Amino acid sequence: MPLIVKRKEYRYMQGNVKVRELLIKTNGKDEFFTEEGCFILEIWNAPEDEEVSIARARVRPGITTVFHRLKGTVERYVIMEGTGLVEVGDLPPTEVVPGDVVIIPRNTPQRITNTGDGDLIFLCICTPRFVPEEYETMGNLPQ
Repeated sequence: MPLIVKRKEYRYMQGNVKVRELLIKTNGKDEFFTEEGCFILEIWNAPEDEEVSIARARVRPGITTVFHRLKGTVERYVIMEGTGLVEVGDLPPTEVVPGDVVIIPRNTPQRITNTGDGDLIFLCICTPRFVPEEYETMGNLPQ
């Protein structure tokens, strides 16, 4: 669970959510392995903030995650380290490198392969926030 450190008690409205200015510190020990084939570290995912969640994903070299989709959630991958090959919907497999942003619409099959020698690390930003009920494994669809 991320450690929340209060910076101020200043409160403001963002949409319909009352937000306090906070500093969130993550603990790398909270990283967990998923059946999808990657490691996830939840950075921000709170019921009080339905609008967004942020996680860090880590894929080991040579690993391809299983095809999956998020039924009611738009997901963005922000590539931080490593190189990979991302497959999204009907698009051809596309190389990704640090700085690239991949936008994955709702209900769209997706998977990513680490093509480099080190870990592929990227942020997963979901709107609305990720909830397990939205996740659907699709197995290994034909390429």
